[in-house]
Amino acid sequence: MKTDRATITDVARQAGVSKATVSAVLNDTDAVKASTRERVLEAMQRLNYRPTRLAGRVGARATKSLGIVIKEIDNPYYAEVALGARARAQDHGYTLVVVSSEGEYDAERRAVELLQSKDVDGLIAMPVLDEHADLSHFFELKRRNFPFVLLEAVRGVPASLVDVDNVDASRRAVEHLIDLGHTRIVHFAGPGYSMHTLERLDGVRRACSGSRLIFGDDDVVPAGAHLEGGYRAGLAYFRDRAPADRPTAVTCYNDLVAIGLCRALNELGLRVPDDISVVGFDDIALTEFVPVPITTVRVPKFRMGELAAEMLIRHVESRAAIPPQRAYLDAQLIVRRSTAAPADALAPPERMGQALAAPRPRSR
Repeated sequence: MKTDRATITDVARQAGVSKATVSAVLNDTDAVKASTRERVLEAMQRLNYRPTRLAGRVGARATKSLGIVIKEIDNPYYAEVALGARARAQDHGYTLVVVSSEGEYDAERRAVELLQSKDVDGLIAMPVLDEHADLSHFFELKRRNFPFVLLEAVRGVPASLVDVDNVDASRRAVEHLIDLGHTRIVHFAGPGYSMHTLERLDGVRRACSGSRLIFGDDDVVPAGAHLEGGYRAGLAYFRDRAPADRPTAVTCYNDLVAIGLCRALNELGLRVPDDISVVGFDDIALTEFVPVPITTVRVPKFRMGELAAEMLIRHVESRAAIPPQRAYLDAQLIVRRSTAAPADALAPPERMGQALAAPRPRSR
């Protein structure tokens, strides 16, 4: 797509400065006064100018490229998102560069700075949102009018976003368990660096508050985002727990945690779903091929990547500034063999205990 895009000459004329001054601003040279710098940045914003080419430099690249910063290189979820982004980028003549932060804020910041220095045209990012992340690099991208699309919302950053409604999807997964008759449900929570961790936990709480189930802080088990995290959390939580104190169902931050948990339960002699029902999130391909296929929330990962790339390319190639766009894709509950009615739900009512005979107060 050929566009009549603003040039450094246009910016200089709009700001009333020389091209050398615009270059000095782009290179963060201290010689430029603050008032002049702001005038140049405002002109860049008005003209939707981005220095995406090394203009005038000998041997400047003609290749168009996009970057994507994922959080976990070994997570199939991110691989499928990246494949979707790559497919759409390739359709438009762009090369996709993939970098992983491994859930580390400093690594993410360095990755963003590296991709900018390598002259990519724009970025897709899954931001690290732990307590140490000041996210100044995203604010700087916005200030410099550098195109980027997020796959997880960052409060205070008006950027384009592609995501699913994690709260609603998680709520529906828990309601599936409640409909089966489960009255004691725990949640294996994700890592602190993801807003999705909080959103999915919120969905669990909402489902329980809309029923007679009691769900408290003790029912939240930190498990992270990987196979080993689910496995270790499962062993620690269930190993010495008496049958009367055990939950009958577990919802998990993602499918990797759910698969790790299922292995731990098997080693402890607990059957899925006879003793414990398990629900994952994401619907990675592996969930269909484990010994007990896992009930999960299907996230349209490939389509998320495609749509993020489409949005980003529109921002990159537009002659005029485009306001931030938000797209929430549908997530679907996929019911497989890892969930079933609890054994107590199949017993005569008089054997189910007084806890089920009388309504329990709602959690708030």
